[in-house]
Formats: sequence, structure tokens, C-alpha cells
Amino acid sequence: MKARNILLFWLLSLLCLPAQAQLNADVDTDTTKWFNRTQQLGEVTIKAKRSRYSRKNNPAVELMQRVIAAKRQTDLRQHNFYQYTRYEKLTVAANDLTPSQLAKKPFSNKKWLQERVEKCKYNDKMILPLSIDETVAQHVYRKDPHDEKTIITGQQSSGINDLFQTGDIINVTLKDVFTDVNLYDDQIRLLQYPFTSPIGKHAIGFYRFYIQDTLAIERDSVIHLRFFPNNQQDFGFTGDLYILKNSSYHVRRCELSIPKRSDVNFVENLRVEQDFEQLPNGEWVLTRDDMISELKFASFLQRVIVIRTTRLSDYSFDELPKQLFKGKRREEKDVYAEMRNEDFWKKYRQVELTKNERSMGTFLEQIQQIKGFKYFIFGLKALIENSIETGNPNKVDLTPVNTILSHNEFDNYRSRLSFSTTGNLNKHWFMTGYYAHGWGSHKNYYNAELTYSMNAKEYMPWEYPKRTLYVGSTYDVTTPSDKFLPTDKDNFLLAWKWSGIDKMILYNRQRLGFEYEMYGGLKTSLELKAEEYEACGKMSFRTLDMPKMDYRDMVAHREFLRTTELKAELRYAPGETYINNKQRRTTINRDAPVFTLSHTWGMKGVLGADYTSHLTEGKIYKRFWLNSWGKVDLHLKGGVQWCQVPYLLLIMPMGNQSFVIEEEMFSLINNMEFLNDRYASLMLSWDLNGKLFNRIPLIRRAKWREYFAVNMLWGGLSDKNNPFLPQNAGSKRLMYFPEGCHVMDSHKPYAEVVIGIHNIFKLIHVEYVRRLTYLDLPTSQKWGLRYIFRMTF
Repeated sequence: MKARNILLFWLLSLLCLPAQAQLNADVDTDTTKWFNRTQQLGEVTIKAKRSRYSRKNNPAVELMQRVIAAKRQTDLRQHNFYQYTRYEKLTVAANDLTPSQLAKKPFSNKKWLQERVEKCKYNDKMILPLSIDETVAQHVYRKDPHDEKTIITGQQSSGINDLFQTGDIINVTLKDVFTDVNLYDDQIRLLQYPFTSPIGKHAIGFYRFYIQDTLAIERDSVIHLRFFPNNQQDFGFTGDLYILKNSSYHVRRCELSIPKRSDVNFVENLRVEQDFEQLPNGEWVLTRDDMISELKFASFLQRVIVIRTTRLSDYSFDELPKQLFKGKRREEKDVYAEMRNEDFWKKYRQVELTKNERSMGTFLEQIQQIKGFKYFIFGLKALIENSIETGNPNKVDLTPVNTILSHNEFDNYRSRLSFSTTGNLNKHWFMTGYYAHGWGSHKNYYNAELTYSMNAKEYMPWEYPKRTLYVGSTYDVTTPSDKFLPTDKDNFLLAWKWSGIDKMILYNRQRLGFEYEMYGGLKTSLELKAEEYEACGKMSFRTLDMPKMDYRDMVAHREFLRTTELKAELRYAPGETYINNKQRRTTINRDAPVFTLSHTWGMKGVLGADYTSHLTEGKIYKRFWLNSWGKVDLHLKGGVQWCQVPYLLLIMPMGNQSFVIEEEMFSLINNMEFLNDRYASLMLSWDLNGKLFNRIPLIRRAKWREYFAVNMLWGGLSDKNNPFLPQNAGSKRLMYFPEGCHVMDSHKPYAEVVIGIHNIFKLIHVEYVRRLTYLDLPTSQKWGLRYIFRMTF
């Protein structure tokens, strides 16, 4: 999970900040009734190690083999159709409020705040509810042709997320982190990681099982088993299974938790409880699905509890009408979903709200009246949302904040003030822009962009699905490789470079574009862009028929190059999900594959363009989960520039000159170090999630996670674009390569390897990068250290 998303969880604890100084660090969280079973399981762990657990001739293993073999017979997806109604309540609360805290400020002098503290029935601790989200949905399934869809018929939310214009991030992130647990899947996605299911196909090798007893749940006779991972620091469950004592071998009840020694960050305790019941037609179905997670981010922050209670009912296997499956959306929302009255909720609400959950709106009004609260929230929004709001409701954001002051080699220090309008001003029309000033260059820069969204937006134009027309104009200075950055080039964190920047360009850009996203993951985009470049530093736009100039100073040289390009792109990412912030949207589920194909046509003579060009590129991204061995991310890219063009229109590698780790970028390639007209790249990374470190004494206590990667680039420059060949001497189309730009050997790839240690103090990721090839070049650097602050579960 991105650091910003976990910062949102920190927000939940920061809202109790006045009481945090009095936190009782000596509270024993292991004595609660709710986790007694987990503590008993810890005793089983010790006995198992002493008895040398064996899978051979083990009755528990033989029983589980029958359960795993029989689960296909009880899979509801064998039916041609089925549907059910799902009610979910998601509550977030400050957790484990102690008597000493309640006796001090702010509780002691605010009776209304004391009255909002209640006892949680799941862990017998005192909690303060902060937000609640309720959803009623109809889930429908069709076997042939296969389709599955969730239709949200009712939804309401109230709490601290209402304090933020992008407050849906909290709910979206919570639902992605604490997803539904399908016990009958081989891998269960939870906390954005795959956990091996105790009845999955790999369960026998991953878990140890013990038969405890035979007992009755209501009228059903069941066999009680306990289980836990072979290595309790791996990402797996511990808990109890109750298997029906008949030939169906169906699970009657399951209780899952995470081992105390698990490598999962920030989760003190987590428990999932599920009940299955038999329908009149003999099918066994899930009817109760509860998840409770107690989170602790730091000793000085208030603990947080997330409670998800789910009830499933009204199962039916009758044929469903075709119109229910129209469209490609996996999730649809009824137009009246957020306007349901209390009669609707009385009908479908299967878990009663507590008194404080029912009055969450009143709590929000009261908490905003606390002295100094508005200033606290103002600062918190600037930190988390990277934005300053200018009103309520907010119609204009001053964003991003982290670009107000930065540094580059051309401007020296530079200041920038940016803004964007919001959906509170207009649901279809949006404007963004900035004014910047370089204090060393004495130049002024600007950006202005107007966007029209064909579908109404809540707050920002990039909300899914994106269907927009935009027009914009920009004048600024940049490094050629900055175009690959996924963030703002003026981000102050990127101001410090590992290599000297001696090649920059001033650009004057006008663009007109169209983007259209379809449900299902397909996006098409078309952009017309006209740009004029002015060479700075060691860059020169002099063609080979002109005398070569050896520029050294970081100033503009009054040498220009003009292009006009039309770019078309297709991008397909089935299953990709997003969260929106005030600068851009971020992919929250990186498990989805991504396929991209684009072509850029440079049109000579159109709007004064100097060159014709044709650039075709393709990209593939795929993540592979290796069960308890972590994940492998694969990036494949390739492209060809088909025409004779000057060096600025050739293909340069995605080099990252910052010390901050950036995905999909080479860490030790200099700015414009290689210039190609055809290339292929491979980036392969393996995050082992602590699989090796967890087996090394002492080191495993630190909960570090190992990371390995290899990045490779194959490139070549055809004769028609090589300015060093005799046949191109005096060319009026090609330009002199700047100092530090090289031609790759088509038979010799560039390669770098990465060895990283992640999760240092649950926050810092450090990587050692080693360059393996082209070490003889004067621009090469053999090794480097890179870092990033990133919090993940």
C-alpha cells in the first residue's frame, strides 16, 4: 500500500491526538476474551515443535485432504445461476481507550465525548467510533456465458471521512485492504497480500493441522481442527476449522487470525469468523462473515479498530434476466443507492447500529467545535492531501504543496504556486494551472489547462471512468528525462540528484486531447501536441551542415526545434482499481495486468513543425504471486522510431537522476546517456516479503524484507540516424549529439541489478544498485544507493 493510504489510517488515530500523550504503554493487549483462542493456539505451536509434526499417517492431514478434494462439489459456481443479498457495515474507531485516558483531557472536560465511548463486543475494549459505512448489494452470477456482477442498491456513509473532499479514499482503501474472504479460494487476498487458504490446494504443505474434538454447532455434528503455518512469520493464518462430520466435508464454521509472530505490519490482532448454513435445497452457503482488525501504527499514536460485519441472505438459483448482465462493469450502483430512506435500511439492515453509530453526524458537528480543531485539520489536509483548500465547500485547491519551493540547475531556486478547480464549482468543467519563477534565471513560467468531462464528476476530472476533452498551454524548463517521472518534476524531494544535470530544454507546449475509458479496463486516448524547444546547457540544435558549438554554461542558446505530433494510445487493464487524490489518481490494485500500445506521428509543416516522425511503442505489465515466496513484477517494453530524426526525437532510456526510487525507471542511466531508434527493455523484480530473513536468527526480529531486481535495456541506432557515420556528414536533418550521449551496441545490453532491504522500521526501503555493463563510458557510475519512504502491511 502507498504511504499516503496508510497516512489516512494514521489520521484515524491522530483525531484523538489530545489524549495520545497519556497513552498507557503498559496495557496488555493479550488478555482480552476475544483473542483467548489465539493465545491457546500459541501453546499448541510449542507442543507441535517438540513433537516433530509429521504429515504421514496423520488423521488431521487425511481429513483435510478429503476436505480439499470435496470443495469443488460444494462450489456455488457449478450452478447455471445464483444470486444473494449482501449487507455490510464497516466501522472505524479509536481502540483500547484506557481509564487513565478517559479521566484526562479531552474526555474529562467534554461530557459529550465521554458519552460517545462504548464497549466493543468483539474485544471487550472501550472504543470511540469515528466513521461508519453501510452497503446493501445484490450479487448475481451466470455460468454461461460467464458473468458476475455486484449491484449496489443502498449505500450511506458518515464520519471523519466527511472532513476531507477526497474522503472516499478512506472507504475505498479499507475495502481494498480488508476484502471479502472466500475460504474456498486457493489464495485469499487480504491486506493487499495473498494468504494461503487453509483449504487451498497448497494448504497441506503450508499449514500444520491438529484434530481437537468432535462437537455440535446447533444441530450439526462437526470435527474441530486447529492449524497454523509451518513458519509463523510467513503470510498465513492460524485458527480453527469446524468440518461437517459427513460425506460432504463442508466447512460449517471457520475462525481465522494472524499469528502473533507474523511479519504483517501494523496489525496487532486480526480475526475472521464465518458461518455456513444449509439451504432447503441442501446447498451449504456463507451467511455470516465478520472481520475485526486492531491496528497500531506507532507507540505514540492511538490504536485503531476496523470492524467489518457482513450478512448474506436471500440465496436463489433461479434463472436471471439477461438485462442484469448488460455492460462490462463488475460493480454497478443504483441511481437511488445514496438516497434510501430509513424504511429501506430497516428492511435490509441485519446488524443493528450502536447508539453512537446512529448519531455519527452529531459527533462530526461536535468535534468540529473543539478549539483549535480547524487548524489541526488544515495542517493535516496539507500533509495528507498535498493541498490547501480555499473555502467550504471548497471550489479551488492550491495544489500541489510540495512544489512551492524546489531547485534545478537552470533556475537555481524556484518557486511555484499551483491551483485546480473542483467539482464544487462545476461538475463538468475543470481548470488547472500554475505560475512559477526561477530566481537564478529570472524567468517566469506558466501552465493553464481547461478540461471538459462528459460525465459529471464528484470532485476531480480523473475520477473513473475518465471521459474528457482538454486543452492546455505550458511554458517551462525541464530535463529531457523528466517526462518519464510519475510525479511532478518540481517535487522538492526530487531536487537532489546523484548525477550532475548539464542538458536541459525550455519548452513552449500547446496540446489538445481526448480520453475515453470504458468499463472493463479499456482506455483510448488521442492527443495533438505542438511544441517549441530551446536548447540549454550542453544541448545544441545545430544540424551537421553547420559548425559544431561546444556549449558549457547552463544558459539558453537561442537554438530552436519545433514539432507537431498526433499520438493515439490504447490501454487495457482489466480489474484495475483506483483511488483519487487532488493531483492525480493512483492504482490501488497492482495485481491487474496492463497492456499498452501507442503510435506517435510527427507532422512536418503542420503548425511550423520541422520534422516527420513515426514512433511505435508497446508495454506489458504483469504481477505474479508466488504464494508465501512473495511477488514478481514484470515490465516489458519495446519501441521503434521509423524515420530519420534529430537526436531529441530519438528514444532515450527512462533514467532516474533522483536518489528517490521510481518504478519502471533505470537507476544508473544518466540523462540522455543512450540514444536509440529501436529498443526493448526488461524490468524484473522479486519482493520475497521476508521469506529468507525470517529464517535467520536475530535478523528476523527486525522484520526486514528482501528485494531483488534486474533491469535490462537492448537498444540500437540504425545508420540513417547515426551522426557519427561518414555517409551522414553534412546532413541537414541530423544534429550533433550532445556531450555524454552514446550509441549502444545492439549486441550488448545495458544491465543493472538491485539488492534491497525493505521495511526498515516499517517505513524505509533502501536499495543497492550495481551497473554491470558500459562501465567504460565516462558517464557511467558503477553503483549507487536509492531510498524511498513507503509503508505497507
